[in-house]
Amino acid sequence: MQASTISCPSHESARWEASPLDLEAYLERIGYRGPLTPTLGTLRALQRAHLAAVPFENLEIVTGGEIRLDLASLEDKLIRRRRGGYCHEQNLLFGTVLDRLGFRVAARGARMLVGEESRRLTAMNHTMLVATVEERDWLVDVGVGHVGPREPVPIEAGVEVRHGRWEYRLERSPVGLWLLRHRRHDGWFNIYQFGDAPYYRADAEIHNYHVSHHPDSPFVRRIVAQHNGAEERLGLADLELTVVRPGAEPERHELEAAELVDVLRERFGLLLEPEQERILRRRAESLAAAAADERPGN
Repeated sequence: MQASTISCPSHESARWEASPLDLEAYLERIGYRGPLTPTLGTLRALQRAHLAAVPFENLEIVTGGEIRLDLASLEDKLIRRRRGGYCHEQNLLFGTVLDRLGFRVAARGARMLVGEESRRLTAMNHTMLVATVEERDWLVDVGVGHVGPREPVPIEAGVEVRHGRWEYRLERSPVGLWLLRHRRHDGWFNIYQFGDAPYYRADAEIHNYHVSHHPDSPFVRRIVAQHNGAEERLGLADLELTVVRPGAEPERHELEAAELVDVLRERFGLLLEPEQERILRRRAESLAAAAADERPGN
């Protein structure tokens, strides 16, 4: 059995803002009506329900908004306005929910690989969770888009798990970190690596600011929306919609500029403010015009 790596840090930056959480509103948002006892079954069911209801997206950034990680802002955006978010938002909210329900849970920082060689030590820029349930540590992540696990993954070298028809593996990387991998149609795909060091809200704040403001960040440069479904996964990058099914090569569809807002609403469940829709339409038209200029003969 893998020994627990979660400590109980006393510093306020490591504590969850669980007491003011509107738990009933969150459970209504994800459509969850199951048990709330802090068991592995509850954790699995909550993770699946969250992923079904809350998409991964960066639309606040590309429409000129600001990403804030305090609990009131997370509740307003992800629960009341029924929007999605990226890792720092989703996992901090989910960790707060788990803490409120009595789970022993801590945040961790991860280094995204997204297919890169595991010997490469990339910058830490991802927020994830580790929960201790039934005397075992589990990787929990609701914020890694359409490649992420749908259920907890036991933190144990060489473990392979199936979440429905999706497969994951956890092993030790060449640089001594935990390496999360996902089996795609073309083999194992490196998602990220992480260690056991404590991770605080201040760390998440710094990483959040960097990825939401740095000009090289994909969340600044591109329109991004993803959904991690049980049978089908969706990924939107600017005007390209990708549909992924277990074991199959991805299907890629080029969208017309006029389709973008409808696809966000109908395929990802994202309801935006009228001004945000106008900004996205203008951006989509610019993307379509630039693509047309690059075609041969123009």
